Amino acid sequence: MLVYLSDISPWIWVGVLVVSCVIEAFTLGLTTIWSAIAAIPLIFIARTGMPFQWQFLIFVILTLVLIIFTRPFAVKKLKIGKEKTNVDSMIGEEVIITKTVSKFTKGEAKAKNGVIWAAASENQENEIPEGTVCKITAVKGNTIFVTQ
Repeated sequence: MLVYLSDISPWIWVGVLVVSCVIEAFTLGLTTIWSAIAAIPLIFIARTGMPFQWQFLIFVILTLVLIIFTRPFAVKKLKIGKEKTNVDSMIGEEVIITKTVSKFTKGEAKAKNGVIWAAASENQENEIPEGTVCKITAVKGNTIFVTQ
């Protein structure tokens, strides 16, 4: 069995390479790409006749080293999962209060893009008068939470 495994081991690593690339193409999480990269040198190492157990150990070590040392750099440079879209991009923007916000009632606020939102105070204690410029701290449903 081990002799047969050693004979086909280059093809096993080609299979690992292909499967890892396909999984990465569907997930885009920068996780299986490292096993695909680690499988490339194993294709050539397997042709030397090295026992499969050692090949597997080298594969695991290479994969772990790549994940630990290169994944943080790649995620930072590629900005995976960092771009805010839609409502999340509003957090931190300034709005102007168009209807007074009080402890028990929602008011209204106008965003820079001209959209009027239902507004509530972040700490629910302060009354925010009309005409005050506030910052958005959170968005829940159709209500923005603001602080002065």
